[in-house]
Amino acid sequence: MKKVILTTLFVLMFCTAVLAAEAPKIDTGDTAWMLISTALVMLMTPGLGFFYGGMVRRKNVLGTIMHSFIMLCMVSVIWVLWGYTLSFGPDIGGVIGSFAWFGLNSVGQEPSDYAKTVPHLLFMMYQGMFAAITPALITGAFAERMKFSALLLFSALWLTFVYAPLCHWVCGGGWIVGKLGALDFAGGTVVHINSAVAAIAAVIVMGKRKGYGREPMPPHNLPLTILGGALLWFGWFGFNAGSALSSSGLASVAFVTTNTATAMAAMAWMFTEWMHRGKPTALGAVSGAVAGLVAITPGAGFVSPMSSIFIGMVAGVLCYVAVSLKPKLGYDDSLDVIGVHGVGGTFGALATGLFASKAINDAGNNGLLYGNAGLFVKQLIAVVATYVFVFVVSIVLFKIVDLIVGLRASEEDEYAGLDLSMHGEKAYDSET
Repeated sequence: MKKVILTTLFVLMFCTAVLAAEAPKIDTGDTAWMLISTALVMLMTPGLGFFYGGMVRRKNVLGTIMHSFIMLCMVSVIWVLWGYTLSFGPDIGGVIGSFAWFGLNSVGQEPSDYAKTVPHLLFMMYQGMFAAITPALITGAFAERMKFSALLLFSALWLTFVYAPLCHWVCGGGWIVGKLGALDFAGGTVVHINSAVAAIAAVIVMGKRKGYGREPMPPHNLPLTILGGALLWFGWFGFNAGSALSSSGLASVAFVTTNTATAMAAMAWMFTEWMHRGKPTALGAVSGAVAGLVAITPGAGFVSPMSSIFIGMVAGVLCYVAVSLKPKLGYDDSLDVIGVHGVGGTFGALATGLFASKAINDAGNNGLLYGNAGLFVKQLIAVVATYVFVFVVSIVLFKIVDLIVGLRASEEDEYAGLDLSMHGEKAYDSET
């Protein structure tokens, strides 16, 4: 009898220990880091406004900054209502999330399957900041010529019918990561390739700015652009290192690879431009830094610091070449969304298939250079599928918005500048 009692007690103690070990539990250190990371990513969207705002003509600076600022506002509301549940809600066939979490129903202070040591609400908010910056990135392609009403309508539709499904495919347990097995540590496919392909659709549908190719359209305030670039770099630590979803060694790896690739890309762009044009420019250096940030995003937590140097170097050169070819190709991507986010994001996704290492992140996979060609093929499939889906649906949405409210500002409004014609205000009292 004594043995039976002791055995029963032992079994109960063992089962209690196992259940306690498996039960999700809030970790205050992880939660603190994710709160900070969420704030860092939030800062990126107004930072993007400054980055873009300095590159347009002075008559469009407020409207351009407004694009990013209002995306942060509008997407924050949409995300709570239906954006989050479509992106991360209970899976429907690997394609989309259900409406089970509409209005954050059942999303509370407890942990979730996505992040087991932080509150579900915090994970939701963190992902919402990614959602906010993505349509803001697209605005760089049609800067200085899109009606503000069209921007609002298109962005709301695009977030629902393009961003949410793709986010679910990659981050929410959908088919790209869950079934195909591609890797994307911090949303390179969801944010950068996604926005760049939508930008391609935008420049095709909307056409060029009035006077493009005939009139000079230089940046009006490069210090503003450099400030925006610095804020993006700063916020990107939350973007990439925060994607570890914990205050951990993996977050440290992503922190280091992010900084290293960014610095290398800035120098690679600068030296390439120096050799090509004869002078290194401030705009080139900050553009190169953004190219490096974009390229390292999908692999930040899967590649080594040494690999990140190579990724940054190639991204800086490739993106410089892509942007330099724009006049010859004849398309008007106002602020180089395609050349930087498209080329950099595509290269970064494929480079992850080359350099990913299980020695860095056991939850990932080895890439081609570590004997696994299959991962590179999976990365390529994910990129191609993203291009096709985003381009087709974005074209349709642009056409729908054009039918409802019209996409382009009138020629008179464009000539006067969108600051005055769309918002009734000017950034500067003097034109000097």
